[in-house]
Amino acid sequence: MAQASSIEWTEATWNPVTGCTKISPGCAHCYAERMAGRLKAMGQPRYRNGFKVTLQPDVVELPLRWKRPRVIFVNSMSDLFHKAVPEDFIAECFAVMESASQHTFQVLTKRPERAAEMASRLPWPDNVWMGTSVENADHVDRIHALTQTPAAVRFLSLEPLLGPISRLPLSAIHWVIVGGESGPKARAMESKWVFQIRDRCLDYGVPFFFKQWGGVNKSKAGRELDGRIWNEMPTLGGTSRGKRSVG
Repeated sequence: MAQASSIEWTEATWNPVTGCTKISPGCAHCYAERMAGRLKAMGQPRYRNGFKVTLQPDVVELPLRWKRPRVIFVNSMSDLFHKAVPEDFIAECFAVMESASQHTFQVLTKRPERAAEMASRLPWPDNVWMGTSVENADHVDRIHALTQTPAAVRFLSLEPLLGPISRLPLSAIHWVIVGGESGPKARAMESKWVFQIRDRCLDYGVPFFFKQWGGVNKSKAGRELDGRIWNEMPTLGGTSRGKRSVG
């Protein structure tokens, strides 16, 4: 339930919850759902329920045992703010993140309105980053909800990017990730959508991370954009728009 990650913008994953439900077009070809199906077929006990939301309470305190500082993606196989996850369980996870101050935790949700509603009842240490996924202009309302949380770093994952977002609101955002969809049914991402977002990040001084072009063969498509690899990230542990690169 916790392991090194091949995801370009993180170092490890921690999954105190598994499973989710689809709520918007970006969910159509969910990689986590495919993986959960394979793991269930292999007899992995944590995925005995397939992709149904399942709490994994025995791994909640796992980050406390990791002494070496890591950047950790929280619930790569679920959504911590899914309505099926009890508030007290979410609070337990936040308490662990607060105690495990050696790590940086990246919490990514498609349900930022619940995070905003709970914000006053949760601790928000500087090592907890809060992000939301936005796949096209129809879902930029999630960004407004995200900005209602007092996270030290608020970030956007525009992946899979399924359409242009011409006026991406960035005034309260500290980091933007962009990526195309990958896998057997990958939908195409147009380069002009990416350049538009990249240029807006440059205008606002927001670190920009280009994850992938995606496609059926994402390795072949690569990660290069405009002649370079964009690996910008916020400064760890701070709210400034300072940049650092990883990878």
